[in-house]
Amino acid sequence: MELLDIKELMETFSNSEISDFELELAEAGIRIRMTKRPAPRMEVASTATVPVPSLPIAVSAVNESIELEQEKEEKVPDNIIEITSPMVGTFYRAPSPTSDPYVVEGDLVKVGQTLCIIEAMKLMNEFQSEYSGKIVEILVENGQPVEYGEPLFLLELVD
Repeated sequence: MELLDIKELMETFSNSEISDFELELAEAGIRIRMTKRPAPRMEVASTATVPVPSLPIAVSAVNESIELEQEKEEKVPDNIIEITSPMVGTFYRAPSPTSDPYVVEGDLVKVGQTLCIIEAMKLMNEFQSEYSGKIVEILVENGQPVEYGEPLFLLELVD
C-alpha cells in the first residue's frame, strides 16, 4: 500500500457517513484505524416558544448564591479548619477492611498522626495530620474517590 493509497483512503473516509474504519494487512504489517468524532450538536430554540429571562433576574440569582456561600462560610468557627486531600485517589479510613479506623469523630489527634490512607496508582499513601486538634467531622465515606484539595475532615484546633 502506497502513501497515495492511504491519502485517498483517508479522503474517502472523511467524506463518507462511516464513523469507524479499520484495515489490517497482516502480510504487509500495516494496520490503519480511523475514527470520526461527532461534532457537538447545537440546537437552536425559537424565541417564540422559549422565554428568555431578563438580565436583572440572572444577576439577582448570582448575587443570592454568593450571599449563601458567604453565610455558610461565616457559620464555621475560626478554630475549625478543613483538612483537604493532598492528591487524587481513593480514601480509606483504616489500613485494612477488618481494622479499626485511624480516627473517628471526636478523637484528639496530634501532629504526625495518621488520619487515613489515600490509594493512588495502587500505592497506599498514609496521610498524616499537620495539626493537633479534635476531629469534628469526617466528610468522606470509606472507599470514596477523592480529588486534590477536596475536604476530608473538619478539625477543631486545640491549643
